[in-house]
Amino acid sequence: RYQAKPTEKHLTAVKRIFRYLKDTIHMGLWYPKDIGFELNAFLDSDHAGCLDSCKSTSGGIQFLGGDKLVSWSSKKQDCTSMSFAKAEYVSLSACYAQVLWMRNQLIDYGFHIDKIPMYCDSKAAIAISCNPVQHLRTKHINVRYHFIKEKVKKGIVELFFIRTEYQLADLFTKALPEERFKYLVRRLGMRCLTPDALEVLANESA
Repeated sequence: RYQAKPTEKHLTAVKRIFRYLKDTIHMGLWYPKDIGFELNAFLDSDHAGCLDSCKSTSGGIQFLGGDKLVSWSSKKQDCTSMSFAKAEYVSLSACYAQVLWMRNQLIDYGFHIDKIPMYCDSKAAIAISCNPVQHLRTKHINVRYHFIKEKVKKGIVELFFIRTEYQLADLFTKALPEERFKYLVRRLGMRCLTPDALEVLANESA
């Protein structure tokens, strides 16, 4: 985003990112050899967060083995959402598309997974997904986002409401206060992976 016509404020933002990367160069994810294959996902969205286009940003993360982060995304939505519920619903469909791809990969390896938990902090978006009837308030939503309804009905995924303070995908939708940001980074499983720390982890997993 903004690569075609960057401005001074964008350069400042990039420099800030570089400083963050420099200070967290030893942070990373650790995957033990006995990781399970249970799949679950968290998804979130802001509403009209882009000041230039008034479009929302979708965030989605997927875990294996309960708490091992294996996939994540943050992307500006293609459409302009008329409500927060629609923005969350679009994010829900985008997250499920990734979950479906991962499920198909696991099936190829012999793991058959249904009732995949997906955690959303919008009761309205969950209600839309679980209702096979299209009402007047949802007719403006592009039909390509409605495929999630069929998957919920078939039991491939299960949607659960989660309070915003426990929504891990919140990290991928908007700028956050430092304390909240660091809390979510820890919850995602990021840890210090210095050579000494790696040696300790390797010995624990041996």
